Amino acid sequence: MSKIFTPTNQIRLTNVAIVRLKKAGKRFEIACYKNKVLSWRNNSEKDIDEVLQTHTIFTNVSKGQTAKKEELQKAFGAKDDTEICKEILSKGELQVSEKERQSVLDSQLNSIVNSVAALCVNPETRRPYPATIIEKSLKDAHFNVKMNKNTKQNTLEAIKILRDHMPIERSRMKLRVSFAGKEGGGKLKESVVKLANAVEHEEWDESTLHLTLLIDPGQYRVIDELVRNETKGKGLLELLELKEVVESDELF
Repeated sequence: MSKIFTPTNQIRLTNVAIVRLKKAGKRFEIACYKNKVLSWRNNSEKDIDEVLQTHTIFTNVSKGQTAKKEELQKAFGAKDDTEICKEILSKGELQVSEKERQSVLDSQLNSIVNSVAALCVNPETRRPYPATIIEKSLKDAHFNVKMNKNTKQNTLEAIKILRDHMPIERSRMKLRVSFAGKEGGGKLKESVVKLANAVEHEEWDESTLHLTLLIDPGQYRVIDELVRNETKGKGLLELLELKEVVESDELF
C-alpha cells in the first residue's frame, strides 16, 4: 500500500490514487481514495469528501509539495480549492500502475459493452445484440477506453465507432405488458415500471392490467423473464414499435 508523507504537516495519506492535470504550464495533482475516482466520474459517488483525501492541491503528491496560491489563481482563476479539485477530477488523468490501469480499463470496457448492448439494436432484426458481439466488434474496431471520460461519454464514442463496422442504432422499445391483477398486482407492476424509462399508458380491462412502456432494448429480456416468472407464463409482452433515439437525447 502506498504511503505519502507531507513534509509540512506530516499528514499520512494511504490508499492513494493521484489525479494529475497540466494547465497554464504547471502540473497540478490531487490525492484521492482508490476506486472512488471512477465512481465520481460515473456519478455513482456524489460526495466529494468520499473521493478526496484532502482538498489540498499539490504540484507533487508523492513529495508533499503543495501548489502556490498564485499558480492556482493563474491556472484556475478565482475558483476555491474544492472547485479546483472538481475540475482536476473531471479533466485530469488518473495515475495508476500498468496492472491497475489494465484492471480499470477492463472494468470500464465491460460497463461500456453492457451499456451499448442495453441501448442499441440491430436495425435489420430490431433486436439487441448480445454483449459478446458488441465486445468483439469494439476490439476489432480498435476502440480504446479513455480513462478521463466517464462511462456515458465512452459509450457514446463506442456507438459512433461501431456504426462504421456493423448495422447498429440507438433506440427505445415501445412495449405493452399485460397480466392479471391477481398474478402479481401492485408488486409486479412496481417492479416492471422501475425497469422502464416511462409509462405511456395504463388501463384495466376487467381484471387484467395493461401497461404501455418505453424501455431501453436491453431491458426487454429482463421484463420478459420477470413477467413470465411472476405470472407462471400467463403474462403477455407485445413489442409495439422501436423509437429511434436522436443524439441529443439523454443516454441514461
